[in-house]
Order: sequence, then C-alpha cells, then structure tokens
Amino acid sequence: MASAAKKLTHYKTLSQVDVPKGRNGKHKKIVTHILNELDLLEEGSALKIPFAELGDTKENIRSAVNRASRKAKRTVATAADGDFLFLWNAGQGS
Repeated sequence: MASAAKKLTHYKTLSQVDVPKGRNGKHKKIVTHILNELDLLEEGSALKIPFAELGDTKENIRSAVNRASRKAKRTVATAADGDFLFLWNAGQGS
C-alpha cells in the first residue's frame, strides 16, 4: 500500500512542534494583571476592583483567579459587595 496515493484530508495539517502548547483563556489578561498586583500588595491590604473593569461576572473572574492561583500554589481570598470585587493574599489581614 506504500504506492497508494496519499489520501487528501479536509483539514489543514501542520507539524506537531508548531502546535501551541498553552491555553490562553478569555480571562488570561485580567487574571494575570490581578495576580501581578497581588504580588505587589502590602501585607494587610486588599485590591478593590470595580465590577465594571472585570469584563465578565464576578463569579467567572473569581473562578478564573481561583484556578490560576491554585496552579501557582498560592491562596487568594475574595469578597464582594454591590460594586466591587476585593482580593487579597490569604493569611494577610484575614
């Protein structure tokens, strides 16, 4: 069968080394920014982020931050009121 014509595929192909290995989800930009801000946060302080700046619901951003912080082996605490999402490094001011 080595002499058989190469079967044409419907989809494009590429070398496996060219396949992207990471996942950049839709919350990557805001979550990366939040985690970077938490790195700079003074002990006993919290970030106060208006919901309007999140670009998604507080629940979705909380979940995304939780996933990213677990992956980075860090603990981030959250709280919310009617207008703001608060985040801080767990163990600081809790």
